Amino acid sequence: MSLRVGLGYDVHPFGGSGALVLGGVTIDHPRLAGHSDADVVAHAVTDAVLGAAGLPDLGTMFPASDPQWKDASSIRFLEVAAGRVAESGWWVENVDVVVTAEVPRLAPHLPAMAEHLSAALHAACGPGGDPVFVAVKPKRGEGIGAIGRSEGIAAWAVALLQR
Repeated sequence: MSLRVGLGYDVHPFGGSGALVLGGVTIDHPRLAGHSDADVVAHAVTDAVLGAAGLPDLGTMFPASDPQWKDASSIRFLEVAAGRVAESGWWVENVDVVVTAEVPRLAPHLPAMAEHLSAALHAACGPGGDPVFVAVKPKRGEGIGAIGRSEGIAAWAVALLQR
């Protein structure tokens, strides 16, 4: 048995048009700016699983310079990444995510985020077929820095892979 750990991080400022998407959940709040749907949670998880598997990062697989990814679903990116992870012989044991935001209030959306992320990782679930366990925890910037001033949202994710 082999284990690997991957770390993912993403941050986006507020500024796009449309609704905010975090962990695949649409939230009634102004959107984050970005080429895709700017889902910082899905981006962090995608980079965590890709990194642990030794695969190229999110920006390499889905470059912002490529117009086909304009406004694309970041959950779709995670689904593709999970498929690549599985093809490389790994499965995802669990993912732990921290989302830092002053606004909006995230607690009501956490179960749905975990569910969407777990579903997107299905292609890389273990040999028993059990869903990937995903934990999502909210934190605040407490008034410090860009996040604390409500200028954007950041997310960190850790993924444990097994072969």
